[in-house]
Amino acid sequence: MNNKEFFNVRVYGLLINGDNEVLISDEQEYGMRFTKFPGGGLEYGEGLIDGLKREFMEECNLEVEVTSHFYTTDFFVKSAFNDSQLISVYYMVEAISDITFEAKAIAFDFEGEGEILQSFRWVKLVDLVPANFTFPVDEHVAKLLIKSL
Repeated sequence: MNNKEFFNVRVYGLLINGDNEVLISDEQEYGMRFTKFPGGGLEYGEGLIDGLKREFMEECNLEVEVTSHFYTTDFFVKSAFNDSQLISVYYMVEAISDITFEAKAIAFDFEGEGEILQSFRWVKLVDLVPANFTFPVDEHVAKLLIKSL
């Protein structure tokens, strides 16, 4: 069985703060820099919501509550990292613990060195530019988010 026979299930959260800003993740991994919404891959045995809560704890040290489903991939997307087909699910989320991570003002403003780097930015919804996202599904979701305003 090759990777083309696998689905890669991803789950992401759209966290909007009181200043009408959405949380964006800038990352560097596999020698590549990319901008996306916070979240990541589902682990075997976990459901979508539990996976999203785990991702926010791992990445942001933040407890979130899922408030509603926003979007599920409805077109073919090949992974940028292997030959699997991506299925991405996006939820609206709210923080239920204090936000303690440092948000950056500049993209890819990483602290430290390493193979895997990540930083977060708040972007005003009125300033959200879909083309600033690296991956086609995040770009599509940004367009839908703007349209929903």
